[in-house]
Order: sequence, then C-alpha cells, then structure tokens
Amino acid sequence: MTPIDLIPLFLLGFLGSGHCIGMCGPLAVAFPGQAGRFSAHVYYHGGRVLTYVIVGVVMGALGGGWGAMAQATGLPAGLARIQVWLSLLVSLVLLLLGLIRLGILPEPKWLWPDPAPTAGRRAALFRGARAGRSTALFFTGLLMGTLPCGLSYAAFIRALAAGGWVQGGIQTLAFGLGTVPGLLLVGTAAQGLLRRHRRLSDAVAGVLMVVMAVDVAAEAVGRLL
Repeated sequence: MTPIDLIPLFLLGFLGSGHCIGMCGPLAVAFPGQAGRFSAHVYYHGGRVLTYVIVGVVMGALGGGWGAMAQATGLPAGLARIQVWLSLLVSLVLLLLGLIRLGILPEPKWLWPDPAPTAGRRAALFRGARAGRSTALFFTGLLMGTLPCGLSYAAFIRALAAGGWVQGGIQTLAFGLGTVPGLLLVGTAAQGLLRRHRRLSDAVAGVLMVVMAVDVAAEAVGRLL
C-alpha cells in the first residue's frame, strides 16, 4: 500500500463533505460547536475518527486473516480463492454504494440515522458534550462514528480488502481525516457553499466508490488468472 492508494479514501471523505454536513453537521453544532473553542472540535472529531480506525483495523484483520490461515493450514490455493471471492464481494458492495450515492439506485432508509438522544447514560453523555466537557465530547465522537452512513460503510468495506489490520486502519484513518475539514467549517459561510454543491460532491463520492470497486475487482481477477 502506497500513499497514492490512500488518496481516493481521503477524497471520499473530503468531497463527501456536503453529505456529511447534511447528516452530521447538526451534531457538530449541537456538541463541539456550542462549546465555543477549537479544542472541543479536536476531542469530538478525534473520537469520531478513532472509531473509524478501530473498525478499519477489525475489517482489515478479518480480510487479511485468510492469507495467514492459508499459510498455517497448508491449503493456500483453496483459502486464497476464498479471499479472491471476498474481494469480489467487497467490490460489489462498493459498486452498489457508489450507485446509491450517484442517485442511480434509491438510498435505503437504514443509511439515515436518527441521532436523537435516548434516556439514561447515553442522554447524560450528550448533556455532558453539550456542556463542553472534553471527556464527554471525545466519547460522543466515538459514538457518532457508529452512525449509519454510506460513505463510512464504503471505507469500512474497502478496508476488508486492505490485506491486514494495519492497512485497514490506515485506510479508514485517511477517510476519517478527509471528513474533518468540512465538518469544521460548519457554522461558517463555507457551510452554505458546501450545501449548494452537495449534489456535485455526492456525485464525485459515488464515482470514487465505483473506481475503488473496479480497482478491487481488477486486483481480485488478476489473482484468479
């Protein structure tokens, strides 16, 4: 994996800013935005990006585990073929997510979360975040990183074919860092600019997903031949 391989994932997060502002922008205003200091954003987005990295590490480990199993069991051909089919499945899911982002396929309702706080500890966590407490902001960011989102799902699925837990974590880190600039600009004049160009950013994000799908599929087919 080279730095060039990370560019599509960073751009997926960065150019998907219009989508991120529509889904997560209100949360950024409700939590770190109300604290009135830059460090609040650091804690909040640090927690959110850390969740992406953790998921990427897990997905990369699951996908890369096939190679280790092949060497350990002495059945490299069979397990390697399973890994190839896993990569093709990853490619198919990326393609579907890309077509959804392009508007060719309808977006499932489960991709739109309901971020309303619930009772109990979760509500207390949100209240602490609104009050600007650093620890609460960090853990709220961790929780918000689990919200259903087609863009993050695409990054997670891509990490499944990364080849290992380190590569998977680095790939989702690149995606997470790409989402930060747009969300940091929430509440400024740039928010209106990003909202006006949301269709364009969604289209670019969709194209990037399709490109990643083709790249993963081409690599898998190359291993089959």
